Amino acid sequence: MAEEVPKPGQWPADPQQDEPEVLKERIWVDGCFDFAHHGHAGAMLQARQLGKELYVGVHSDEAITENKGPTVMTLDERVAAVDACRWATKPIPYAPYVTSLPWISHYGCYYVVHGDDITSDASGEDCYRFVKAANRFLVVKRTPGISTTDLVGRMLLCTKAHFIRSLKAELESGNGPELLTRLKDYASDESGLQPGSEVYTWHAPQQAQSQPSADGGHLEKLVSGRMPRQGQRIVYVDGGFDLFSSGHIEFLKRVSEAERGEAYVIAGIHNDALINQYKGLNYPIMNIFERGLCVLQCKYVHAVVFGAPFAASNAYLEALGKTPLGKVSAVYHGPTAFIPLDFDPYGDARALGLLKQIPDHSYKHVNAAEIMARIERGRAAFAERQRRKGQKASLEDVLKAAEIRS
Repeated sequence: MAEEVPKPGQWPADPQQDEPEVLKERIWVDGCFDFAHHGHAGAMLQARQLGKELYVGVHSDEAITENKGPTVMTLDERVAAVDACRWATKPIPYAPYVTSLPWISHYGCYYVVHGDDITSDASGEDCYRFVKAANRFLVVKRTPGISTTDLVGRMLLCTKAHFIRSLKAELESGNGPELLTRLKDYASDESGLQPGSEVYTWHAPQQAQSQPSADGGHLEKLVSGRMPRQGQRIVYVDGGFDLFSSGHIEFLKRVSEAERGEAYVIAGIHNDALINQYKGLNYPIMNIFERGLCVLQCKYVHAVVFGAPFAASNAYLEALGKTPLGKVSAVYHGPTAFIPLDFDPYGDARALGLLKQIPDHSYKHVNAAEIMARIERGRAAFAERQRRKGQKASLEDVLKAAEIRS
């Protein structure tokens, strides 16, 4: 297959009148970004660390279906996920599946970055063969243990092996130093090189861990980042943030817009057992550590609390106020009708006059349940995608071995 070279006028809409100068510090990365998880974010983080700007190509639904199988998320949902990543300068939709030198040069990018695995197209050839031949290809480490294929597998097989019983225990285990390093990496600023988000964990009393409010607990700082500015409003949001996608992103974006982009947003993330208690089945599909990394990479969030209680109680809000972050000025949430409850998790915030609700939006229905429903509706197609992915992985291992030998 020859390298794809668009004809004049075929480039995606671009506000730039003239093609920019091709610069080595302007990096290109591309992919499917189908329900963009922390593995995608990790690739963008590493790519951003290699330059000063990061342009992210997003393949079309048609190109992915032809080369890999059906997508779970639509193109606009996948572009929204990339755009929300704090390390992405700009998403570029309709990027060719086989990375093209004319395409990346059109956007002023010199180097293309990808993980240390081989990605092949429908014909079995390396998708990055042209940029590799031009010595414009850089390799970063692939995030272990996570992929869209892995997540689809969890949904199809309804497994719970990914659950984390105690994040504190995980951080104190033999893998603890590695996990903490990853937290610090994902909590970095827009450059990927300096401290960014503050990271805390909420320790509830043993007898209250399964209770909605978990009063009597305390906060422990895990990662130091940027503190709020003097007089800046502190806003709190919470949720499971499972399969972090357009519904979560649009909510966080609306919170930012409601505060005119000036607030310091703290996101509380519920633990695995608590989510499973209220949602059942094998929810959450991502464990608390994975979900936390997804939230940390989002540009609308400034601090994260792991293990936040289900109810934003007065005691919990007071505990947040006693940290260096300061007193919470507002608590935002969206509709919670999809979980039948016999109590109001925001009753205290409502009584304190802090509660603000984000109105319905076009992505309000996009959550973990919706994504699982999409998978279930296309079970046969996604099962075939899993099978094809396994076959492609074997071929890609052969291509990688041949590349190493050469």
